[in-house]
Amino acid sequence: MDIVQKLVSGFALDLGPLKEPLGFIRVLEWVFAIFAFATTGGYSGSTHFSVKCTDKELEVNPTFGYPFRLSADSYKIPSCNDSKVFTDAYLQGDFSSSAQFYVSVGVFGFLYCTATLILYLGYQNIYRQTTRGPIVDLVVTAAFAFLWLVSSSAWGKGLTDVKWATNPDHIVEVCAPICTPGEYPSMGRLNASVTFGFLNLILWAGNCWFIYKETPFHKDPNPPATMEEGGVPGP
Repeated sequence: MDIVQKLVSGFALDLGPLKEPLGFIRVLEWVFAIFAFATTGGYSGSTHFSVKCTDKELEVNPTFGYPFRLSADSYKIPSCNDSKVFTDAYLQGDFSSSAQFYVSVGVFGFLYCTATLILYLGYQNIYRQTTRGPIVDLVVTAAFAFLWLVSSSAWGKGLTDVKWATNPDHIVEVCAPICTPGEYPSMGRLNASVTFGFLNLILWAGNCWFIYKETPFHKDPNPPATMEEGGVPGP
């Protein structure tokens, strides 16, 4: 209870940091982190091919989505002899590790941005008066920049594999020659997710400089003049 009271009593809302690079870039990181994990985690799509029989053509639409454990996504291939008979088939590949790692980085990055924005806007005096706060912030921000690099690269490779595994030209190989490829799955949202990942990398890496300027390691190149340094005393 005492801790809560101290937090409430020490809170003083100040929107000034949003006008500075430190706060403004943190808001951008918060927004782009949401875009990164939302475009990936909420994805659901389908691929298409046709089974050509003598007197008819049957459509097959295998579906897939996050976390892209495609080997668990089954679909049914109809029989030309009997429309009530189906053959079970599965998409190939498991790309859940890279996708879930990428989404996890996005979610934790969003949570960290939320916490630091509260600190910047409500406890700015405490943040700047202590040397520990900016140093911890710098280390965590640099760690997230590295995680964005690794996760975005891994997910970019994973997305390339997902495109290959869901390519109708590849899928029809299981029922050739009676199957023909159809419409390709829409991947624009997933392409955007990779772009958001590398944009986050740029934002988090660039923000390290502005956080570094808040640490005691950064020295002001133009310190205020003192009387010993030739300053002119006031009247």
